[in-house]
Amino acid sequence: MSKIGKINIAIPEKVKVSLEGAILKMEGPLGKNNLKMDTNMFDLNINDGKEVSIKPKTIDQNTKRIWGLNRSLINNAIKGLNEGYSKTLELTGVGFRAAVKGNILNLQIGFSHDVNYQIPEGVKIAVEKQTIIKINGSDKQLVGSVAAKIKSYKKIEPYKGKGIKEQGQYVLKKEGKKK
Repeated sequence: MSKIGKINIAIPEKVKVSLEGAILKMEGPLGKNNLKMDTNMFDLNINDGKEVSIKPKTIDQNTKRIWGLNRSLINNAIKGLNEGYSKTLELTGVGFRAAVKGNILNLQIGFSHDVNYQIPEGVKIAVEKQTIIKINGSDKQLVGSVAAKIKSYKKIEPYKGKGIKEQGQYVLKKEGKKK
């Protein structure tokens, strides 16, 4: 039995959840989201609009593996529509700065050219103090992938700690060359 899959998902008052065929439709204050569910493998029950429970039709190795995953995907979608997800990135280095121009994030990170990142739909990016980037959105996977893509432009180097990192991320600094 799945420890996570057995737990029912509480639906906040502002979020509406409905099951239409194999698609779970969710609507909340931060937008709409649809999840395609495998109705041949799982039974979804919505109890009075307050709880969602997911149970496998037959318990075997395949359903045990993805029962908790499907429950977590539904929970993350509901939580994202109610509260949203956010990540904060920090730019560390002399002359490193960021700016938002329309739907393009402009990064000056030590290259001979500026790096422009096209902001995808469903994600809001705000720049504070030119070195702090806040990424907000209702989709946890999309917010995480945007943060990972921006971090990949300038990875943290281990000697001076220059680059783009998440707020609170610990950077193990190496000792420099000795004489």
